[in-house]
Amino acid sequence: MSVAPEMAFASIVTLGKELRAGTFTSVELTEFFLHRLETIGKEYNAVVTVTADLAREQAKLADRELAEGTDRGPLHGIPYGAKDLLNTVGYPTTWGADSHREQQIDNDALTVIKLRQAGAVLTAKLAMVAFAGGFGYSGPDSSFTGPCLNPWSKGHWAGGSSTGPGTAVGAGLCPFAIGTETSGSIISPAASCGVAGLRPTFGRVSRTGAMTLSWTLDKIGPLCHTAEDCGLVLNAIAGFDADDPSTISEDYHYPPAKTLEPPFRLAKIAGAVDHVLPEVKENFLASLDILKSVAVGGDIPEVSLPEFPYDAVVNTILHAESSAALQEVVLEQSIWELPDPRMHLGAYSTMFVSARDYINALRIRAKFQRALDDLFAEYDALITPTFAMTSYPSDRPFRDYTAGKGLVHLNLRQPTNGAGLPAISIPNGFGEHNLPTGLQFIGSRYEENRLLTIAEYYQSQTEWHLRTPELA
Repeated sequence: MSVAPEMAFASIVTLGKELRAGTFTSVELTEFFLHRLETIGKEYNAVVTVTADLAREQAKLADRELAEGTDRGPLHGIPYGAKDLLNTVGYPTTWGADSHREQQIDNDALTVIKLRQAGAVLTAKLAMVAFAGGFGYSGPDSSFTGPCLNPWSKGHWAGGSSTGPGTAVGAGLCPFAIGTETSGSIISPAASCGVAGLRPTFGRVSRTGAMTLSWTLDKIGPLCHTAEDCGLVLNAIAGFDADDPSTISEDYHYPPAKTLEPPFRLAKIAGAVDHVLPEVKENFLASLDILKSVAVGGDIPEVSLPEFPYDAVVNTILHAESSAALQEVVLEQSIWELPDPRMHLGAYSTMFVSARDYINALRIRAKFQRALDDLFAEYDALITPTFAMTSYPSDRPFRDYTAGKGLVHLNLRQPTNGAGLPAISIPNGFGEHNLPTGLQFIGSRYEENRLLTIAEYYQSQTEWHLRTPELA
């Protein structure tokens, strides 16, 4: 038996069916992806550590259990990769920084434990922006592994800070990956690499055993080939954790017991395509045409967010909390080894946020969270282009590329992350340099399944998620 090359881009659902049909074993599937990680992965700067010994051990166990009739569910025997800020016993957890290249932590992240319990096979620790971008960064060269390259074009970036997970799924190096988001770090690589990325509600997934950037903003979520796969992974990793007081007690189930049925209550963000690349606008409007057929009244009205200083509030909270979470890194002076000069300044500037400013930011966030809760309660999803453009070039600072273009990212990154709302980005076409564009659905807290249902409908009517890159 052997694994056909097209399985590199197959969904979790497809791989699970083939695995149980005996087309290949978990060991064979794991060896297939280990080879891709060792070759393609390193060529694209996507991999920090290939966990080959652990993967082979877990794959052998999966095959044995499945042969004995023990089936742990849809992830059983399926390889995956994890952003390198999730603790993994026996392997380094580098946080994307050269100074932490040898860091060993003696406990597994709870997400890693839950995926092991679901029978998934950990094949790699994946690249990331150093310290998850907590000190800011000015360009793609922001990790000791080098710029993580986009599977659709080596001359472009993978998005961040979950760079490796985006490339790994987009390049068919693993069927799914785990990323984290504080302010865009799942949604960005998903859109850049043409995959599905789900940012869960704040508190849906425990952060125990993950590097802390911001205690009140950090979230853990999946990057996959399809929205359906995102739901399957979230089902495995969600849940209450007494060691993470932010987690909610409400259970999560996917597939849901009761599925949302059309017509869907949809709205688009006012001005969403006023300052975007022409292809982004064209792809977004085409997406709306598809969704209108299942929208209430066949219409998708425009709505505007209530006015608040979202960017200032969220940045103040992020800077205050990251300066506390990463203070040891700053004090030990290892920041001077970081590749991006902006990180050197950012590491110190965040330390000057006053307690007064932080408290006021928390107070204002509580107000806009209530206002957004009221707005989102009227809709199943708000829709926007994920970004105003396609991915950045990999060889220059961001600002050098965007200067003079007049692009405005109405991706709602700051308000929706600040409010802890869930979102999913899925591919909806191609734009400049034949790079993917993204379509984003944002919903009410704890309503991930509504977003997944709508995204699954869109993917049932399109084939963008079936497109695969021709790797260099």
